[in-house]
Amino acid sequence: MIGFVQASGQPLGIDLPVATALQVLNLSVVAGVDPEEVAVPLVEHLCGQAMTRGVHRVFVRLPLDDPLTRVFRMQGFRQYATEQVLYSEQPLPAAANDVPPGLRPAKGRDARQLYQLYRKVTPMGVAQLEAPTYRDWRSLVGDWTVRPGGASSEEMVVERTELVAWLKLQRSSSTRPHRLSYLVMPEDHLPDELAEYSVQLLGSRAGAAWASLRHYDSPMLDALRKRGFSILLTQALMVKELAVRVPVAEKGLMPSFG
Repeated sequence: MIGFVQASGQPLGIDLPVATALQVLNLSVVAGVDPEEVAVPLVEHLCGQAMTRGVHRVFVRLPLDDPLTRVFRMQGFRQYATEQVLYSEQPLPAAANDVPPGLRPAKGRDARQLYQLYRKVTPMGVAQLEAPTYRDWRSLVGDWTVRPGGASSEEMVVERTELVAWLKLQRSSSTRPHRLSYLVMPEDHLPDELAEYSVQLLGSRAGAAWASLRHYDSPMLDALRKRGFSILLTQALMVKELAVRVPVAEKGLMPSFG
């Protein structure tokens, strides 16, 4: 074997027969072999198999300087966003800070408002690719609300007439970093308030933590950098659309014969 490609339904774990999107997990070629000679047919075969199974899009994350980027571009993948992975060995509060006004635990009934928050903070071009509908978004992110008894995960929202922020802390073991996830409106002081609260939530002896933020999350990125986080990796988010959906209104304009 001189190479292989691996993909999973998005989100991870979804059954392939019902998946409409795939995430490429691995593309490997043995040393000494021309990557394009092996990787190009692998990606081409993957996309062909995905199309026969009803998959509409194939996504991949790659470091900006990854040599395999050229392979995916040759197969019609295009970059639609940039993601930065931030990491800190020991996040530190920047200043004493009260709980952000409107902060409360997330509840199951918040799901639709969270989708509306996602659409507000995400550029239209990105949202139309990742989650153009509420159903697609639920499939993409899975269950965003904490289940009862979920001691290893804490999830909060900030509600001020509407939901303006979401925070999820996934606690890990002493050998692995904790994960922080955010959706935050770029309102005055809100990114700083939420970053400060999340670092304090980790505790004074929490250990390492990491978070992934998109290029359009700059206020949150700046807030975390003030608290000891640094950019560990910058990734290109790429997608290939396998099937073009034609809106109903446009179908009526198509000529029909016979």
